[in-house]
Amino acid sequence: MPYDRSWMGFGIIGALESGGIALLVGIVVYALLHFLAGKSNGWSDGKEISIAFILSVAIGGGQDLWDLLYFTMAPLQSLTLLQLKLAAVHDPDAIGLRVFFDIVGALIGACIGWVLFSGGLKRLLAGMRSP
Repeated sequence: MPYDRSWMGFGIIGALESGGIALLVGIVVYALLHFLAGKSNGWSDGKEISIAFILSVAIGGGQDLWDLLYFTMAPLQSLTLLQLKLAAVHDPDAIGLRVFFDIVGALIGACIGWVLFSGGLKRLLAGMRSP
């Protein structure tokens, strides 16, 4: 999701902030999926978590992921073009770190949403045998 990142830090601080945004997006997306689509369509918990995870990565960290893919795959023929593209990216030195934290934050956010909204943790703990 393209948004103004001028307030974000650089390096590990910016990566943690970006991962925190993806975590919150994951919780909200899971809640929306669970209440709007999941219950009425009879989706399993795994399907809800996985779709919430994919959408959270696309929404919360899509711009960072696209920038990383672009700099990896796109042929940049001139130094001027490379400088223009790098100037448009917030903290290009830590783009890989931010993508990693976006993915981890989205996964944790979807799992926290599962725990909060579906009662899946209660069912999981109730189904375990006590020794």
